[in-house]
Amino acid sequence: MTSAVQMSLFPLRAYMQRIHPEKNEWRYYAMAIQPDLFGGAALLRRWGRIGSQGTIRLDLYANEGEAANALAALIRYRQRRGYQLLG
Repeated sequence: MTSAVQMSLFPLRAYMQRIHPEKNEWRYYAMAIQPDLFGGAALLRRWGRIGSQGTIRLDLYANEGEAANALAALIRYRQRRGYQLLG
């Protein structure tokens, strides 16, 4: 039985997993907001097979609010794709 995880109002990081042993699927998706050198914010995303380094992507935003909105949208999208948000 899985328990629901309450997402904070403005999360700065999230870690999600999608595990289906019958399909040999063990995936993760990690996201974090970090300040950049120019007063904006960067959304760092890493995804791949659990146990691997995975793929990294860095998206730049004008401020932390825009990055937080993008993070929340990505969390909703990944949940629709079967990922579970871990505390």
